[in-house]
Amino acid sequence: MEKKKNVRPFGMRDKLGYMFGDFGNDFTFVLSSMFMLKFYTDVMGIAPGVVGALMMAARFVDAVTDVTMGQIADRSKPTKDGKFKPWIKRMCGPVAIASFLIYQSAFANMAYGFKVVWMVVTYILWGSIFYTSINIPYGSMASAISEDPTDRAQLSTWRTVGGTLAGLVIGVGTPMFAYVVVDGNTVLSGTRMTIIAGVFALCAVVCYLLCFNLVQERVVIEANNQKLEIGKLLKTLFTNRALLGIIAAAILVLLAQLSMQGMAGYVFPNYYGSASAQSMSSLTGTIGMLVICAPLAVKLSKKFGKKELSIASCLLGAASYVICLILRPENPYVYIVFYTLSFTGLGFFNMIIWAMITDVIDDAELRNGVREDGTIYSVYSFARKIGQALSSGMVGGLMGMIGYSKETAFDPEVLDGIFNISCIVPIIGLVAVALALMFIYPLNKQRVEENCAELARRREAK
Repeated sequence: MEKKKNVRPFGMRDKLGYMFGDFGNDFTFVLSSMFMLKFYTDVMGIAPGVVGALMMAARFVDAVTDVTMGQIADRSKPTKDGKFKPWIKRMCGPVAIASFLIYQSAFANMAYGFKVVWMVVTYILWGSIFYTSINIPYGSMASAISEDPTDRAQLSTWRTVGGTLAGLVIGVGTPMFAYVVVDGNTVLSGTRMTIIAGVFALCAVVCYLLCFNLVQERVVIEANNQKLEIGKLLKTLFTNRALLGIIAAAILVLLAQLSMQGMAGYVFPNYYGSASAQSMSSLTGTIGMLVICAPLAVKLSKKFGKKELSIASCLLGAASYVICLILRPENPYVYIVFYTLSFTGLGFFNMIIWAMITDVIDDAELRNGVREDGTIYSVYSFARKIGQALSSGMVGGLMGMIGYSKETAFDPEVLDGIFNISCIVPIIGLVAVALALMFIYPLNKQRVEENCAELARRREAK
């Protein structure tokens, strides 16, 4: 690694550009997390267990494509635009088109087998191939934008702001437009979902191009030309305690977060009969992230440490849902209060998790003497997809267990099951995140500072 000379200093332009990158990512990712299960169960008529099984099975494909893309990124030579940034421009079109194809309500009356095949093919194309090919270089790029830990923490915060804004647009806007009232029940409109998916696909492309044009890579990371030895690579990865800890935390936090977002599509329109409350929950959750987490995350993590802040915030989020489960509020807006407190709690972890990945990359470089941003990030990205899959698969399976279908969507026993799932899954997930960080992840505040100082000393000595 070496620093480019005669380039503009790190600043707001880079932070805004990096924000737009995750804005683009989450126009398709959050849409999938919040509405794909709902779309295929309620519009396409696919059993929830089948949809969940697909999301889990696709992760076996990701085990190959994620690490392959990480190796491709690590072994690619830097260009005039940088090492990682060119991939954003190359792949923004394919990922947007693939996302749009998932939500084709015109096929709702086709044979069941055709709909399942369509769902499988389009979901694999989007998530396992095109999303991977843009998301892994994007995440790896943080190390090339700046080598300063504070700059990276700011990039992590702005990245999360971008994802949060996408969640706001999707979470607030989609329920307001996508739901219609039929025979007194609030149901999802397939035609409207197709239009929404197309609009969000276009928005994703615009955001990716803004990221490409605003961000600058300052650190030259040369191609990794070492011979690829699969056994050695796996040994290095599976003996990296910091990586294993952050992987466990990532899987579990997504299990909690995506379950909250996914169940919102059932607990509000079905249990509470209010699509507007679903929009409000996304709005208040976003406000909590932007007003509380964004201004304080870097300051608190700098004072107390990223690991320490994350543990405390996740336990706060779990406690909120414990109270909600006990009280079982009848008013949807009281439920929103607990949802917002929990979402804000896990928001602190989400704000700084990307900076924690760069800490893991630094730690691995100190241990192994090789900089492998793309490979480590790809393994982490794969872990996030496992979390996404487990969330969708588990929610789909649990919804199947309580007997949910298009026909039973408003039965009293099913509605009680929906409420219980919406609280219990986030509680378990967030407590488990805190435990993983406590007992597996070793990079506390002191060790991160020592690693940064040692890497700086080594680079100065070159």
